Amino acid sequence: MSHSEEKIVDFESILIAIPPARIAEFKAIIESYDNLATLRTEDPRRHHLRLYFASDQKDTVNQLVESLRERFEIRSVV
Repeated sequence: MSHSEEKIVDFESILIAIPPARIAEFKAIIESYDNLATLRTEDPRRHHLRLYFASDQKDTVNQLVESLRERFEIRSVV
């Protein structure tokens, strides 16, 4: 594929909050899915985390977050 034929990937993100004691385990789970999403700390004082992912992975990311919501006490942040 030439440089002019490269696919441009759109990215999206979601902002969530997780209790601090659960962040490391949550991050390990997210990272176990190769190339699904990247997790970054948005606001360490409030324990806000941002998940960045390719737009075509949005449904998968949302399903994963929903499946973990209760276990990790995940709150969506607007």
